[in-house]
Amino acid sequence: MPSYLGAIGTATPAHRLAQPTIADFMAEALALDASGTRKLRALYRVSGIEHRHSVLADYGRANGDYDFFPNTPGLEPFPSVSQRMAAYRREALPLALAAAEASLRQAPGVKAASLTHLITVSCTGMYAPGLDIELVAALGLPASVRRTCVNFMGCYAAVNALRLADSICRADPAARVLVVSVELCTLHFQKSHEEDHLVSNALFADGAAACLVLGQPLPGPAPCLAFRAFHCGLAPEGTKDMAWHIGDFGFEMTLSGYVPALIQRGIGQLTADLLQDLPVRREDIRHFALHPGGRKILEAIEQALHLSKHDNRYAYQVLRDYGNMSSATVLFVLRELLAAATPADNGAPVLSCAFGPGLTMEAMLLQISYE
Repeated sequence: MPSYLGAIGTATPAHRLAQPTIADFMAEALALDASGTRKLRALYRVSGIEHRHSVLADYGRANGDYDFFPNTPGLEPFPSVSQRMAAYRREALPLALAAAEASLRQAPGVKAASLTHLITVSCTGMYAPGLDIELVAALGLPASVRRTCVNFMGCYAAVNALRLADSICRADPAARVLVVSVELCTLHFQKSHEEDHLVSNALFADGAAACLVLGQPLPGPAPCLAFRAFHCGLAPEGTKDMAWHIGDFGFEMTLSGYVPALIQRGIGQLTADLLQDLPVRREDIRHFALHPGGRKILEAIEQALHLSKHDNRYAYQVLRDYGNMSSATVLFVLRELLAAATPADNGAPVLSCAFGPGLTMEAMLLQISYE
């Protein structure tokens, strides 16, 4: 019997920032000349992003009014890892809690006290006792709830969490799993002129998403998604092209210009491997929930899988309105897909993919269910 994903709740920080506003902050912080500023603004303009959210108000302010960054030329002394982790610990719980509560409100028949498992996902901060234990107290979960933390895997981590939740529910159909992803990517702004850092600063944002995974369809009239299959692929030649390291001044993202080409070369085989033991062909799939790692990545997938921008509309919508929120992003895309589903879509297959360091490509096949 399949397990079911639904009741996707999301939350974003209060600071909603237009992409040109963030570009102006970055140009000043990097002390760019007129030519460098024009190039940076062009990068932000073609990103496909209109707004992003941050737990830091500073990205919408001028030097002299900052709360987190120093009000000094060059932002020196630049915030250390410990300062960024202090901000993570302060901000992660309220955001994760808001997403979890939004999820539970969509499933009034599932009480917090009845949850058997909690899976938390994050790659932008760590501490212990951690977010999982704080959520147990904040949500009123039983102390016996079985907790698992998926940490530091990057943008594809939510797929690993959903695979784990699916395995739990297949082993015990009575299990009730809450998955919570929270990412505060904007804490890790790097004051660097390297292309990788310029691109990362232009893409990443903050957000949280939560969902329920159960051994039976969620109660209520809203559709849910039945899990059909998972598959993981690795492209070791991209190990150095997408990476995530802890430096002295935050977590440093490597995101080279070769990543879209690597994904384009690998996504076809990944999809074939996912479907090889299923009575579903690629041509049967009309619904897609792809991780919007960036506009070029979405375009590369479209070319490889022969998709239109309309096929990929949910990913573009999330990219435009939120940017790349690392692991939480694919859940935002799945939320948009479910919100647009109609009873005529009952039984329709859904292809979902996410990507991260490794270079890792994770794929899921789901099915829209109105049971």
